[in-house]
Amino acid sequence: MTIVRLGYVAMSMNLKNASPSQTMTFKQFSAIKDREAAIGRLERIAVSNLENCLRLLKHNTAHDIHFFRFSSRLIPLANHEELSDWKFMRPLKESLSQIGDFLEEHPMRVDFHPDHFVLLNTPKVDTLNMSIKTLAMHEALLKGMRVDPAHRCVLHVGGGYDDKEKALEQFIHNWGFTPAGIQQMIILENDDTTFTLDDTLYLCEKLGIPLVFDYHHHQANFQNDNWIDQWERASATWDHSKLPVKMHISSPKSDKDFRAHADYVDSNMFMEFLQNIKGSVPEIHCMIEAKMKDSALFHLAEDLRTKHGLKFIDQSSFEI
Repeated sequence: MTIVRLGYVAMSMNLKNASPSQTMTFKQFSAIKDREAAIGRLERIAVSNLENCLRLLKHNTAHDIHFFRFSSRLIPLANHEELSDWKFMRPLKESLSQIGDFLEEHPMRVDFHPDHFVLLNTPKVDTLNMSIKTLAMHEALLKGMRVDPAHRCVLHVGGGYDDKEKALEQFIHNWGFTPAGIQQMIILENDDTTFTLDDTLYLCEKLGIPLVFDYHHHQANFQNDNWIDQWERASATWDHSKLPVKMHISSPKSDKDFRAHADYVDSNMFMEFLQNIKGSVPEIHCMIEAKMKDSALFHLAEDLRTKHGLKFIDQSSFEI
């Protein structure tokens, strides 16, 4: 038997006026002549984003959702080169602490998926330094919430740079320049264009990084289409983690636009995955990457309950 818990990404389709990704462009920032007032505006946006995160966590608790991905756009312009003197964590201390209080009272797995410009296999020193700086911001946010940062940030391997083997070795090289605290935070997923499950497993096993298996990405990009042969290795990368195995589930938008995410998750596709892994791990957390966010979670749970007869523990968790 395996316990399966469903999660969703960043924002709710059901909770109104609760965006955690409100932003401000540098052009808008520059248009405010009083720099102190402009920074104050940035700080108010960031606080509002965190307040909406707390609303989202309360929404999740009301619906028995135990797994949630925070937006990585909580602090607009956080690492902009023209704002290097802005101590953005100071005004967020209270809001982050309130989130921490709530998570202590209502335990929930939370994590991040930093944007595509965070590249740990880049050959450019400036890009690597900015990537590490961005990851350090994520680490600070987690610590501000009193969440153990270990294995809370999922990344793609990075760019292929016209030589995939060299790009994999560049990741290993750059890993040596990545601070230990940041290393501990990272988990890696296979992507849909360049780095397959095999490629990602190579890095994860070599460097001791947990692997997030993305089932949809694997269908779009694989060396060996029989992923079941590698599932034991993939799940074993989590053996040293305090967190259960994590995977990503989404469905293709269409045959023509296969890599794009659909609004909802095809329950038959998900069941095919589950039937092959049931009993192999005691618990698995499945992050739904669908356009309809929490509505996609509710829709999938209903399909699994009514069409497939699964035994649910609560509104978002079931046994198989």
